[in-house]
Amino acid sequence: MRMVDVIHSKRLGNEHAAEEIRFIVEKYTAGEIPDYQMSAWLMAVCLQGMTAAETAELTLAMAKSGDIVDLSSIRGIKVDKHSTGGVGDKTTLIVAPLAAAAGVPVAKMSGRGLGHTGGTIDKLESIPGFRVDVARETFIEQVNRCKLAVVGQSGNLAPADKKMYALRDVTATVDSIPLIAGSIMSKKIAAGADAIVLDVKAGSGAFMKSLEEAQLLAQTMVDIGKQLGKRTVAVLSAMDQPLGREVGNANEVREAIEVLRGGGPADLQEITVELAAHMCVLGGVFPSLETAREMLSDMLAGGQALPVFKRFVAAQGGDPDVVDRPESLAQAKFRTEVQAQADGYMARMNAEQVGIAAMLLGAGRKTKEDTIDLAAGITLRKKLGDPVRAGEAIFELHSNKEDDSEARVLLEQCYELADGPVSPGPLIRGVIE
Repeated sequence: MRMVDVIHSKRLGNEHAAEEIRFIVEKYTAGEIPDYQMSAWLMAVCLQGMTAAETAELTLAMAKSGDIVDLSSIRGIKVDKHSTGGVGDKTTLIVAPLAAAAGVPVAKMSGRGLGHTGGTIDKLESIPGFRVDVARETFIEQVNRCKLAVVGQSGNLAPADKKMYALRDVTATVDSIPLIAGSIMSKKIAAGADAIVLDVKAGSGAFMKSLEEAQLLAQTMVDIGKQLGKRTVAVLSAMDQPLGREVGNANEVREAIEVLRGGGPADLQEITVELAAHMCVLGGVFPSLETAREMLSDMLAGGQALPVFKRFVAAQGGDPDVVDRPESLAQAKFRTEVQAQADGYMARMNAEQVGIAAMLLGAGRKTKEDTIDLAAGITLRKKLGDPVRAGEAIFELHSNKEDDSEARVLLEQCYELADGPVSPGPLIRGVIE
């Protein structure tokens, strides 16, 4: 089999046989297919697309290119949760202990943030002493004991995807639904869970800007899960503004603890209960979504997931006192405000610009090598639909930099006010099973 023939076939719009896809992934991972030929094939996929069978085969081949985590020694149905990324998205910090408190074993591998979106691992590392690099045996033992462990992704988890993504990033071939879906699901398949809940976000702060794009991506990933024997559910959620009121690593951990105590913003509570409900139904804990939502809402309001989070932090070397004293987490030296220049109602907010502003303050990375300032971030004093008076704070900036002007300019331009009341759209936009 020759790569040039495979490229030509896809360029003509033909469907690949399973052995052709395995050939592409195996030979490229081994370094036997050069980048220029792989780039040509990726571009052909972007232009011609892939069938559901092709996409599932690509996903499986990428998953098998490295380690496949064996979670069979963990008791119960293991359910993973994945978000396609957004601003202020700290849901794993709440969903995971809530599902674990209900009885679902959560053995999760998470990533770091890059660009305007945050990463769960970075947030957890804002807790003093917290370890994200845990031996496989310890990881499994911890889930059996505490029902919850969250670690960084293994260096050999779906290496084909890592190599292909790096190439896609510099060849304008990122924007392809089959390639995006395969990239996400290959890591989920390799991570070894029995079932998967996906939070697919749509809006200004998400990778998918429109609901239609998000629906197509969600359906593609659910189809992959079905083809590969993994029960998969996708929840479509809005990312037209940051989730909750805090953006930035230590800030988001503080807000997550507030929700685990039974308080916190309503939107964060809503998405947490929805995602945990699907995890619990897939995990066989509750018979229906209605029952799951009701029970989990009561558990969250009653603070029943907080002790699970505290045990989880302690088990991975973190300071458990942080849960009782979240104010002890890193705090920035400087706090300044972006204030409204007129009266009105918050009508629009560009969540991506808020995320970029937080990155400029030090809360995120421009490149993978950048060092994060765990104390940096932004607090939203107003959200969509809120009334605003001239002189009131819209954003509060947290920074250890004396000059925050670059971030400030972005924030001053990222929102619009309306003269009359504004009703924000629903947070949950649909579910694909």
